[in-house]
Amino acid sequence: MPVDARALTLHRPRTLKAALALLAAEPALTPIAGCTDVMVGLHFGTSERRQFIDLWPLDELRGITARSGRSSLGATRAAADGGLRIGALTTYTEIIASPMVRKRVPMLVAAAREVGGAQIQNRGTIGGNIANASPAGDTLPVLAAAGAWIVLRSASGERRVPFDEFYTGYRTSVRRRDELITAIEMPAIDGRQWWRKVGTRRAQAISKIMIAGVNGPAAGGRRRVRMAFGSVAPTVVLATGAAAVLARGGSVAEAQAALARELTPIDDVRSTGAYRQQVAANLLTEFWESTNG
Repeated sequence: MPVDARALTLHRPRTLKAALALLAAEPALTPIAGCTDVMVGLHFGTSERRQFIDLWPLDELRGITARSGRSSLGATRAAADGGLRIGALTTYTEIIASPMVRKRVPMLVAAAREVGGAQIQNRGTIGGNIANASPAGDTLPVLAAAGAWIVLRSASGERRVPFDEFYTGYRTSVRRRDELITAIEMPAIDGRQWWRKVGTRRAQAISKIMIAGVNGPAAGGRRRVRMAFGSVAPTVVLATGAAAVLARGGSVAEAQAALARELTPIDDVRSTGAYRQQVAANLLTEFWESTNG
């Protein structure tokens, strides 16, 4: 049964400073923007949230900008000093249309094209995809494979968290209730990028499994490889073991065996765990053959 709108509270601050002050005073508030998931939960009565803060008017959280400097795949914190900065309220449509994103992170454009239909792409935001914390979030494997950083801000200050340290479990993260995701910082990516989603149909489907990968140039006798999988565990999985096998020149079969040890897919209404394991192995092979060809 839909939630009675009269039971809901909505705040609409006009500045980021005002929004952060509200969250500091009322940490029970749930941030919303595109509402592509929140409205579904309210309609079906599955959401327990009743107090919201609408971030949609905050232009301070929009925009895609190039960052100075350059960093390589697999770099440490300094990686945040190059590449792109994407505001949390940037929509999928804006990502798809951005010449900078198309040039620098084409796998993010590919993922954005697979998020629902045009209406969802016009309203849904990359910050919302991250905050929602679903392991089936389409952009999340891309951010993991890219070595992105999440920028969090509260009334007391700002901090940056590596994407692969952001999630603590199923739909949980290190974001505090008084913090907002304000931006995503991505390093310059050196290497061939690849993204693929497998669902029940070719478009507008929740994923059974996803992969994003970067096959970087060799350095010191080893390639630089990053692979991330979605919908195969409570959180996105950065497959460091399988990537290490490929980086040192191991066989695809060895990498598949390492990958099987890193994934914990479950049976659910969309697929079985065994199917996801097999498809993950197939996608690893396809990624490696495609980016080496």
